[in-house]
Amino acid sequence: MRSVAGTWRARAAHGVDLAAAASASPQPVVWTVVAGAWLIAIVTSATGTAGLLHHHALIEGGTPPWIGVPAFLLGWYVMLAAMMLPASLPTFRGANASIRRLPRPRIGRAAFAVAFAVVWTAFGLLALAGDLALHRAADATPWLAARPWLIQASVLSLAGAYQFAPLKRRSLAVCRHPVGPRSPDAQLRRGALQRGLDDGVACLGSSWALMLLMFAEGFANLWWMVALTALMVYEANGRHGERAASVAGIVLLLAGLTALSTPLL
Repeated sequence: MRSVAGTWRARAAHGVDLAAAASASPQPVVWTVVAGAWLIAIVTSATGTAGLLHHHALIEGGTPPWIGVPAFLLGWYVMLAAMMLPASLPTFRGANASIRRLPRPRIGRAAFAVAFAVVWTAFGLLALAGDLALHRAADATPWLAARPWLIQASVLSLAGAYQFAPLKRRSLAVCRHPVGPRSPDAQLRRGALQRGLDDGVACLGSSWALMLLMFAEGFANLWWMVALTALMVYEANGRHGERAASVAGIVLLLAGLTALSTPLL
């Protein structure tokens, strides 16, 4: 079985299977999920209840892990549905173009979706664990606890610097130009589940740093959510998406410098 890196290189080299991608339109359920997620984000932000699912509230509020972790994942899935689904439309079209040729395409789509979600669930839990460790370190280090803007500046600078990283560029190229196997037999050998894992890792490589910014803020701040969603959608779908990624990197680096004296998050 080819490695994920090999799969990425093959896709970037061969471009898009245009005929298949053009014949595979997004499923109405995708847009329904996206609309529902944004509705939840807007309502919870307007009513002031979004903060209840923020990881800070769950960590510092003494919520038991068996309640706090599922509650965090609920908010994380809403955030992913609102932000990652629109940004991942080229990936989904490319996958659907291949999966629709399977004997049981519905099962294939479900397997793909589960695998894709597993990748982003793992990242969300890793971010939560890292945030918990960071809080404990800050509590044990009064100097750091008195300077929270250092953490804010670090997150912004990390996201800005990653916009120029080779891994970001390779992953973004795969997300912008996904291709499917050249024949149904190749798809059967590979499997929709493996395709979901590969595409999930590719999208993670492209957008994890931007989603980490959203993780830090939570969807209580609707403007951050709108801005980062627009950026990720244009990166993956826009004509000058790679150029937009560079501009965003410069803006985030400048924001990181500003946050050294004026916290932004």
